[in-house]
Amino acid sequence: MVKEIFSPKPLINVRGELWDLSSPKVMGIANITPDSFYPGSRVGYDNLIVYVSKMIDEGVDLVDLGGYSSRPGADDISEQEEMDRVLPAVEKLIKEFNLVISIDTFRSKVALEAINGGASMVNDISGGDMDPAMWETVKGLDVPYIMMHMRGNPKNMHLKTDYKDVTLSVIDDLQKKINALERLGIKDIIVDPGFGFSKSLDQNYELLNNLDYFKVLERPFLLGVSRKSMIFKELGISPQDALNGTSVLNTIGILKGASILRVHDVKEAKEAVRLTSKLNKKEKTL
Repeated sequence: MVKEIFSPKPLINVRGELWDLSSPKVMGIANITPDSFYPGSRVGYDNLIVYVSKMIDEGVDLVDLGGYSSRPGADDISEQEEMDRVLPAVEKLIKEFNLVISIDTFRSKVALEAINGGASMVNDISGGDMDPAMWETVKGLDVPYIMMHMRGNPKNMHLKTDYKDVTLSVIDDLQKKINALERLGIKDIIVDPGFGFSKSLDQNYELLNNLDYFKVLERPFLLGVSRKSMIFKELGISPQDALNGTSVLNTIGILKGASILRVHDVKEAKEAVRLTSKLNKKEKTL
């Protein structure tokens, strides 16, 4: 009999329901932007329902809705323009579906308005660094908070990759922020190592190889590698051809303990979750 290490289940409170993240959830990406790096994730208001309906049919657990492109070189937009993009989309989706929506924003006002409009979670790529009001806002909203690691901002993050040890640095930065969030009384925290954000290609793979080290934070963690440059640059292909590579890295991430997969392709991610779950069940019976 293989000895099993028992630890508390990773639970978060989503709209009054406890989610057990010991079985990974799949988060589908919907960008209300004209310039996100992967064209397949760009959604217009008119085709939003069809786009999200397909993800729901494929078994998506929650949808991450964003109106600000964080790809390197993307245009900056005003807070008002971001709200003009995402708030009608939140309203439309909530009216049409019984759906958990995560709002992908680093701006506290956008987060506030989106949650008040029906979204259920905040996904902040800056981990509070780009808007000092974000943490107090999340505290007041009492919703789960996804805190990503990034140095600098999307304009200059590619210049901030001088880590002595990228894994230890990222874990240390996230731990300090977890401690600060806990002191504020924020409980439902999900961490994101920030693949592709202020990390070189090799550093991304070092982080992935060490992903199970993030269990020391005792928080669920999100894996966001879908169709990113760490795949298509390494393989010499385009983002459009990076689905197979995405499935490979998602599978590795699940086996190393990822709790949420943030993806463009829901069907393939759900298959990865199902097959690795079968493998894990088999291991537990040995």
